[in-house]
Amino acid sequence: MRAVEGPADLARFIDLPYRLHRDDPVWVPPLRRDVKAMLDRRANPFFEHGDAAFFLAERDGRVAGRIAAISNRLHNETHHDRVGFFGFFECEDDQAVADALFDAAAGWLRARGFDTMRGPASYSVWDEFGLVVWGHDKPATLMMGQNPAYYVPLVERAGFVKAKDLLCYEGGEPAAEAAERIERGVALVRQRYGLTTRTLDPSRMREELETVKEILRAGWERNWGSIPITDREIAHIADQLQAVIVPELVPFILKDGRPIAFAWAMPDLYDALRRNRSGAFLPGLLRVLWGVKTRTITRTRILLLGTRPEWRGKGLDAFLIHEIWKRGYARGQRWGEAGWILEDNAGMNAALTKFGWTHYKTYRVYDRPA
Repeated sequence: MRAVEGPADLARFIDLPYRLHRDDPVWVPPLRRDVKAMLDRRANPFFEHGDAAFFLAERDGRVAGRIAAISNRLHNETHHDRVGFFGFFECEDDQAVADALFDAAAGWLRARGFDTMRGPASYSVWDEFGLVVWGHDKPATLMMGQNPAYYVPLVERAGFVKAKDLLCYEGGEPAAEAAERIERGVALVRQRYGLTTRTLDPSRMREELETVKEILRAGWERNWGSIPITDREIAHIADQLQAVIVPELVPFILKDGRPIAFAWAMPDLYDALRRNRSGAFLPGLLRVLWGVKTRTITRTRILLLGTRPEWRGKGLDAFLIHEIWKRGYARGQRWGEAGWILEDNAGMNAALTKFGWTHYKTYRVYDRPA
């Protein structure tokens, strides 16, 4: 077990999942350049309020596992706790290797005053969050982690217990009767409250991002595990996705011209990356751009929904899902994922169920004493 030091170690840290999962048909190789940028303290704005250490476990001269120990100052300031995190966990099916990785991460966290280790979180709720515990046979989707089933016992035998489950839903075009009922309900909400809609204006991206950030900060402030997203973080995400943003999949609901809710959906770019098994940048990028341009990506991922607190419980969640699906269907989208949703977010889970979507995958966040 040793800490990552220098470019050669970093390359081995990045390479491990491509070797471990190369024959797994549901694992989608991320672009290696994107992974490297995520680990770069100068490029990733997470490191303005956080820190991390990266570790490799070796056996017989090969890398058998990897992990990151993560300190997130914004989380601790928001929740007034001493929770540290582990993330970027990848491991052979070997409990001794997994235990050594978790112990290395826990030691780093203890030395910095943390009493709990939570994860996987790479790095926070705004990144890949949680371990797949149900639905391992379903393909990974954009900005969501994926792991083989054997990771679950590796984690649980190491002493971790459930902290929270995160639910993902899948859906398509509602049946005719349900579609008519939804259409009537949305029309009623629109009329009752005098609401209008518009979509993202790419020519005003800075202002649009400010609106998104404002609604998120107001609407997510009490969510379990949530932390404020910083200006640089949201700009960084937008910069990464700007070339493939589809404005009509980012609807805003307005009251008297003021945005009160929004949703952000994207074509599921992983659909285009699935065959790029090496994670090479240029072939992967060309597949993604071509898929978006030609509308041959038929899967959609709903990344975010945000509603101002005073407008909760008034049917805006279903309104937003309807807007996304109506516009996505016109673009040829035939399957969608919404998630993740906190297991105890009764309103959002009910809205998706009423829309005819089905819970099809569960991610779990774990805790153990550091």
